[in-house]
Formats: sequence, structure tokens, C-alpha cells
Amino acid sequence: MSGHTPVLGIRALNRATLARQLLLDRADLPVPDAVAHLGGMQAQEPQEPFVGLWSRLRAFRPPSLSDRLTDRRLVRTHLMRRTVHLVTADDVLAWRSRHDAMLRQKVLGTYRRELTGVDLAELAAAGREVMSDGEPRSMGELARAVAGRWPAPGPRALGEMLAAALIPMAQRPPRGLWRTRAGARYLPLSDWLGRDVDPPSPPGTDPVGRALVRRYLTAFGPAASADLRAWCGLAGLPAAVAAVREELVVFRDERGRELLDLPDAPRPDPGTPAPVRFLPAFDNAILGYHDRGRVIDDAHRGLSVAGARVVLVDGRVAATWNEDADTVTVAPLRPLAEADRAAVEEEGRALASFLSDGRSDRVRVGASPDA
Repeated sequence: MSGHTPVLGIRALNRATLARQLLLDRADLPVPDAVAHLGGMQAQEPQEPFVGLWSRLRAFRPPSLSDRLTDRRLVRTHLMRRTVHLVTADDVLAWRSRHDAMLRQKVLGTYRRELTGVDLAELAAAGREVMSDGEPRSMGELARAVAGRWPAPGPRALGEMLAAALIPMAQRPPRGLWRTRAGARYLPLSDWLGRDVDPPSPPGTDPVGRALVRRYLTAFGPAASADLRAWCGLAGLPAAVAAVREELVVFRDERGRELLDLPDAPRPDPGTPAPVRFLPAFDNAILGYHDRGRVIDDAHRGLSVAGARVVLVDGRVAATWNEDADTVTVAPLRPLAEADRAAVEEEGRALASFLSDGRSDRVRVGASPDA
């Protein structure tokens, strides 16, 4: 049976990823629609989503993101993989309950010893009581407010468990606004958005899981079940995948892994030209897969979890970049052809202008390493 399953090579998967991630052609989308299409954007570094959207949207301007945070259409919150994500208000309200158990387990995985003997339901109730006055608090402030009852764990463990797991929270602005430095201060999502998160689905049903499968494939497919889990951090999705399987088409990669996809989703010709793109730290175009080989070489895989900002050349990670003193500096990871170097310089100048509000288009591309 598998011999009749179409095989997608690494370049075909790369072009599909670029198309789904809005990196093959910049899109004409409002910012909330783009964030929804992407299934959220990793955002623990508050300024990075601005670069991520600049690389994906035509005529992107920073206020179009900042304003959507202040008008509460977009939210910064702990969600997939317990990392801070930028998501639409509708998505976080629909998805948050489905992530509850994973978030608790992720925090316990770090602080199990410190939290031994702590009744999490009691801790959640105490935290909600503290937050009932409507005042935003940092993790530390929230932890100190309940620490008299639980002095042993320490504020970090209590704060992480409360703000990242037990109470659905929003990191409220000015955190995450353009060119703004602000600590993370939290309010319950129900207070910030004026709506409660959707309750858990009845046992034996998983409409949110099925929705997550479809949304993931929209933004990341074709992909394996292990890739889906790597993106969201949820272990309990096999039943959801099985429930929607009849809606999907099946491929295999060159290693024989089964890949699932939506039938009408874009799968461009592998020969489609791919423009240079500058990605921010922790971009989900790389982190959203268990097998990241479609975008980054194994030799450079560590960059994706180290917070390096990377440059895509012909769709693959070929350099890192940084910005300082209104200058974008690029460090190639492999030899660049003359035409590729010129394209990197051109896109780097545009990025420098964006990051400096038009003051500078300075870019420096370092020497290529030996082949």
C-alpha cells in the first residue's frame, strides 16, 4: 500500500512550508488574520513577532500589531509547549482548556520537587482570589501573595504554576508593544477579554483537538503526527487525527514517514523560486516541527532553540543575523553565491530600514565560511 503513496522530497516539503508560512509570497492580510492563519506566533521575546510579521505581510507597520494587543484582539499568553505565544482572542478562548493538563505537566516537569504536597486546586483557588481585585501582577507578586500558605516551594515555582498553568492569563500591554520594554504583568483572560475560556469538551469528544489538527496542517503541512505534537505539546491527539483522517490526503517523506495534509492546501512545485527571508528568534516555521530538516540542516539545528535569528536563502537557513546601532549584520553559515549575497544585502537593507523607522538601511554581510 505504501508503495502507491506519493513521496514528497525535502525541497517539496520546504516549498510547502514556505507557502503555508506566508514566506514564499508576502500576504495581503490584516494582522489578526495572519496570526490566526499561522496558529499563533511564538513570542517569548516580545519584539520578535514584529519581524516575523514584517517578513510575511506586505506593507506591515508596527502599530497594526501593537494596536491589536491594546484593543484585545490579540493576546500574549502561555499556550503551546508552555511558551508565550501571540494568538487571537478567539483562539485562546477556544483552545486554552484543551491545553490545561499539558501546561500543568510542563510546569511540574520543572518544579515537581518544589511543588510536592501542594494541592493544585487549592493553589489555583488562592491565586484566583488574589487576582479577583482586577489588578495586574507579575509572577513574583502573585507568588508572594500566596506564599504565606505555601512557603516551601519558593516564588518561582508558585508563580510559574499559577500564571503559566493553573489560571488562564494574558500578559497585558505594554508588554509586547513596539519598541517598549515592560515586564510581564498578568490578568486572568476572563478579565482582560471579558469572556471566559470555553469549558473542556465532554469526555470522549475532542472538537478542539480536531480543530488543532486542521489548523496545524493549514499552517505547517504536509506533516507527521510527531510534528503536530512538537508544535502544540499535546500528547493526546491520536484520536483527533484518526477522527479527521478521512478528510486528509497521505504522503510519505523520503525516509518513509507518513505525512498528512489537507487536500486543497498549497504544495508548490519544488522548483518554485524562494526569496530571501529574515526570521526572528524562535520562529515556528522552524520550531513547529519535530523533523526540522525541511528548513534547517542538522548541523545548525541547535540554532533554532538557542534564540538565533536566521536568514533563509533558497528556503533554507543559510545565515544568522543581528541588529545593532541601526545596522543589520549577517553571518553566513555556508558559502553564498554572488546573486544570493546580493539578495541578502537587499532584504537586509529593507529590514534595517524597518527596524530603524527609516533612519538607516545599513547592512553588513560577513565573509562566507570555507566550503
